[in-house]
Amino acid sequence: MQGALFLDVRTPEEYATGHVPGAVNVPYDELASRIGEIEARRGDPVVVYCEKGPRASKATAALAGAGFSSVRSLAGHMSAYRASGLPVQR
Repeated sequence: MQGALFLDVRTPEEYATGHVPGAVNVPYDELASRIGEIEARRGDPVVVYCEKGPRASKATAALAGAGFSSVRSLAGHMSAYRASGLPVQR
């Protein structure tokens, strides 16, 4: 999705093992205190993912509650992304 912010809500250790190219890492448990880091992207589509979905679902709801209007989860999350053979950045 062009112009979208890909938001990886996994831990920094998980992020370091491979992530969607260009994704920003803000761990789910730090999202509330670090939301200012992505505030400038409030009007852009945001695609949230974790490894399998639970943290991303919570983050998606939190972002919507904070006024981000176009938030969705990455289908299948990082586990499916990796399995599909798409490029991974380390």
